[in-house]
Amino acid sequence: MGRFPGCGGGSTAAAAAVKVHCGGGERLSMAFKQELDVLLQLEHENIVKLLGYCDDADQGALIFEYVSGGTLHERLHGSGSNKRSTLPWKSRVKIAFQLAQAIEHLHERCTLHIIHGDIKSSNVLLDGDSDCKLCDFGSAKMGFSSMIPPPSSLPSSSPYVRRKNIIMGIASKKNDIYSFGVLVLELVTGLEAFRADKGLVLASMAAHMTKDVDRMDVSEVTNMVDPRLRGDFNVEEARALIGLARSCFNESTLVRPTASHMVKMMKEKVSSISFTNSNSRHKFSNDL
Repeated sequence: MGRFPGCGGGSTAAAAAVKVHCGGGERLSMAFKQELDVLLQLEHENIVKLLGYCDDADQGALIFEYVSGGTLHERLHGSGSNKRSTLPWKSRVKIAFQLAQAIEHLHERCTLHIIHGDIKSSNVLLDGDSDCKLCDFGSAKMGFSSMIPPPSSLPSSSPYVRRKNIIMGIASKKNDIYSFGVLVLELVTGLEAFRADKGLVLASMAAHMTKDVDRMDVSEVTNMVDPRLRGDFNVEEARALIGLARSCFNESTLVRPTASHMVKMMKEKVSSISFTNSNSRHKFSNDL
């Protein structure tokens, strides 16, 4: 059985992406149903759109809109044949803000609040205009709890999750916030979340460097920004994003910002974002 609301009925064929859950078994069946249940609740411009699904006895398939620009990880860190042009500063700011809005939708706007559980740059898709779409809800949990089993697919050494939370079996909204902070640092610094060459985790590297971000002078902020930008960025915006990331790493989950607070902070402190009063959509002044 299946449902394909985005397929058929017209003469124009649209590209789609398919995620297949192969093999039988109760555990796989539950994982597919859990992801499908979450996806059926979602409708947001910065979350990948589910077009349809198939759920026969042996395997399940999820059909998504096709997003042409690849992943954020590929765009920031691609090398060799996968090397891309440098992602401009304003595009990075836009992606950070759009992702914050997507997380706000999951955490606070859905009838049953949703924890994504695996926010990372490889789970952020980009279209041709560098607008982002959060994807892969295989680890998502619906209905908020501060003590639910962490997803079995999440590595115990993930640089996007605070290790203490994995050990204690904690999966919460504030885990998503921590992961968002790591991703924001990736956007600002251009560094990978885990530096395999040095065995260093980006969040740990940045923690001691950003303690007094408000007191950092221009040169100190500049030294933290991706050198591939060649100075083409707004220093105060970079300072604000570094400060936001830092707040997401707070040892106390109670002190970490909520998604709505992150959106509010970016509206107030990131000058290249302008907002219309007619609706919740946004635009970026002089966007690329």
